[in-house]
This record gives sequence, C-alpha cells and structure tokens, in this order.
Amino acid sequence: MVSTPVRVGVIGVGYWGPNLLRNFQSLKTADAVWCADLNEDRLTHMAGLYPGTRTTTDHIEVLDDPDVDAVVVATPANTHCEIAVQAFERGKHVFVEKPMAVSTPECQEMVEAAERAGKKLMVGHTFLFNTAVYRIKELIDSGELGDIFYVYVNRVNLGLFREDCNVVWDLAPHDIAILNWLLDSTPERITGTGHSYVQPGIEDVAFINLKYPKGVMANLHVSWLDPNKVRTITVVGSQKMLVYDDVSNTEKLRVYDKGVDKLPHYDTFGEFQLSYRYGDIVIPKINGGEPLKNEAEHFISAILGEEELRSDGHAGLDCVHALELACESIKANGKSLEFDPARVVG
Repeated sequence: MVSTPVRVGVIGVGYWGPNLLRNFQSLKTADAVWCADLNEDRLTHMAGLYPGTRTTTDHIEVLDDPDVDAVVVATPANTHCEIAVQAFERGKHVFVEKPMAVSTPECQEMVEAAERAGKKLMVGHTFLFNTAVYRIKELIDSGELGDIFYVYVNRVNLGLFREDCNVVWDLAPHDIAILNWLLDSTPERITGTGHSYVQPGIEDVAFINLKYPKGVMANLHVSWLDPNKVRTITVVGSQKMLVYDDVSNTEKLRVYDKGVDKLPHYDTFGEFQLSYRYGDIVIPKINGGEPLKNEAEHFISAILGEEELRSDGHAGLDCVHALELACESIKANGKSLEFDPARVVG
C-alpha cells in the first residue's frame, strides 16, 4: 500500500475509456482525478458517475496539471502518438489503448519519448491479464504441453463493422499480442489473405499465418462476417493440447492429454506404426477477476516499482509491426513477408 494514490487522468471517455476510468477509480492505489473528451455530453455523464473527477474538453489541461502522475489514453489510434509524446514531455507515465499507434515509426517515437523521460509506457493488451490466458502461459512455460507445434485462433462475429480501420487492425491486435507473449518471441514471417465483402476497400475477413522460431506455426482467423461469436485459441503440443474458449461461462480452458508418438525404431515399412495417446481431459479451475482491473492494477504496480511491465512499448511496437506486415501481405495477394527486427528497433 502507498500513502498517496497514483493520480491518473483519463483522456477519451467515449467507448472504452469509461471502463478504464471505472477500474482505475476502483483501485486503492490510484485516483482518477481528471477525464477529458471532446464530447461534453460524455463529460457530463462521467461527472455524474464520479463527482470527484474533474472534466475538460482540452486534454492539455490534464497534461499540464502537476498533480497528475499518469495518463490513460483511450482516444482514436491515430492520436495516440501525439498525446503520449506530449505526456512524456511533461513527465507523465502513459497507459495507451491498443493498437499502440497506426505505424511502426509512431510506436518507435513513443518508445523513445518514454525512455528519454524515464517513465513507464504500457499498452492495453487486456487479454494478457485474463486469468485463463495467464494459465495457458503457465502450462506452456512449465513444459506440461511439451514442445509447441502450432496454435490456431478464431476471433469472429457478425459485426461490429468499422469505417476507420479493417478487421485486422480491429481484432488481430488481441491475438498477436497473446501469441507473442505465450511464445516469448515475435514471428519470423507473416502471410495474410483477406477480402472486403461489405465495405469496398475495408477487409472484413482475414486469415493470417505467422511462422515463429523453432518451427512453431500460428494461424489467425478474424472476421466481422460470421454467423457465430467465436473466441477460441487452440494450442497443440507434443505432449498435450488445450482449447481456450473465451465465450464459455464455465469451462474456459480444457487440457487434453492427447497426442501421437512415432516409435523410434522399425526395420520395414510394414512395421511402421504410430502410438496414439487418449488420456484425460482436465478443466483447470480459473480464478475470477476482471482482466481490465488486473491490467489497471499492473500499470499502477509498475509505476510504484513493484512489477515489470508485461505489455510495454516494445511489445506494442512488435504487435503494430506485425499488423502492418499482415495488411501489406493482403494487399500483395498473400505474399510472405519477413518480420524485420531492424525495422522495429530503428
């Protein structure tokens, strides 16, 4: 516990910002002292919910307040870089929603600004703070699944269609961040295919293939044009396999003791055979807790020096670079593109 809570200003309280404001305000270690938005009706609504939080239509007023320790940026992605850099120049820590920015150079500028200021930069990849996803990370790191062969992800639904970005930029940041974190690496090559069925020029369905080190392959399907809401991740290992179903209310994670073993020695083709394993299906107990609250607590803990950031600016930059390559591949009719670390680190 700290004697003085970290004072936070939330910039952008339209769609997602109110959720962030609510969670930061609920923490004993934080106090949401400001919220800013261009829409005065939204500010009036927030003032009614949180009478102790000051409101303004000018975010610079929040940044210029010397009593503000950190800002939460939940504005359109094309404004993230400018606001974050302004905040770092005024000595504030920054939490910025995903995607971190709209280009690799903007992300690099934000990382460099944070390093110059000596302040924390965290990107809001909320699923890294989902207790079920954290349990998957534990299972992979413990070796219980064996060597990871491949991962495939489905994040599809009917809508919501957006006009400001395609489905890759809208949905894929979640799962690329998850994959990079689970596999402790970035992809080596990326291939994307997609199509615009409803709005010309804005892809509403995409398939992205990511080749990670050690031969691990990941496939990602994102769509606004699907009859069912599906949020699943399947991880196939040499020893066990698992399925994560975020839509399920009671059985979000299932671990299958299934696999196949090739016998090490045989003299003739007729002797060749595979040994299939069909073991138990385990449904691990997943502790509750709102991921967004876990995320807010983590940011404050990092500011207080109690934890290392799980989703820092470099992780956000890697994710944006992968998004760029996926979209570039789609435009190039599925051309396989190399994830270039030099392009990321500058």
